[in-house]
Amino acid sequence: MIEATKISKSFDDMKAIDDISITIKEGNVFGLIGTNGAGKSTFMRMVAGIIKPDKGTILIDDIPVYESEEAKRKFFYISDEQFFLMNSTPNEMGRFYKTVFPEFDRKKFYDFLARFELDKDRKIATFSKGMKKQLSLLLGICSGTKYLLCDETFDGLDPVMRQGIKSIFASEMEERGLTPVIASHNLRELEDICDHVGLLHKGGVLLSKDLEEMKCNIFKVQCVFNDSITEYETVTRFDVIKNERRGSLVTLTIRGDKDEIIAKIHNANPVFSEILPLSLEEIFISETEVVGYDIKKLIF
Repeated sequence: MIEATKISKSFDDMKAIDDISITIKEGNVFGLIGTNGAGKSTFMRMVAGIIKPDKGTILIDDIPVYESEEAKRKFFYISDEQFFLMNSTPNEMGRFYKTVFPEFDRKKFYDFLARFELDKDRKIATFSKGMKKQLSLLLGICSGTKYLLCDETFDGLDPVMRQGIKSIFASEMEERGLTPVIASHNLRELEDICDHVGLLHKGGVLLSKDLEEMKCNIFKVQCVFNDSITEYETVTRFDVIKNERRGSLVTLTIRGDKDEIIAKIHNANPVFSEILPLSLEEIFISETEVVGYDIKKLIF
């Protein structure tokens, strides 16, 4: 488990991180969302032990991470700007990381290179931005570490490559308990992979929740009622976050128990009704509007 407790970090007069606490559980995919300048990279570098918080503590499996060789053996950090040895090839980087991480699986690494059509003997300097990101991810996955810290790593990958990496994440999580931590400015990139999402804004944590918890508490319902009186009486029985109308079709975003919502809608005997799944974007919009923020201005 990674525990950041009341950490703060300033650069001159700019406060990059302001008294935040985040817990990242093992075996989950943790997504850290925020606009450029929200503090994501600063937070990731502190978790990686590259920079030291001005205040607060960061523990990885109960070990303080800063200047701790033991803690740093537990994770592989991929920065937003990939770094490779000068004039190196993927094969040479694999040999290098084998000396750093004893559990680095070179056979798996070569298999992945072939699968992603990355030439193991080609100079990395000739790779495209997307190819370099793929290589960084494959090196991290094959390092054998417990945690994989990814800062904007999916940015620049095409949809097919993203799905390929996500399927590998799922496999590694099941096989050896890998815990990926992914920082991104794009909420949609994390739609189908994260178990827990934290939203950073101006150096603070605006929201940090399990997705399943949020999905089990907020629902979108579309209805066509028989008359306006029935519609009014039914809608007022719910904790309605958003009420939209298009012609006779009413779309409600409702907070509450799913079975109770279905029962109340059924009792109104509507002409038409259905419950629709909410996207991660819709969930976050609903949650942040409750606390007075317009996430559309922050993320999209």
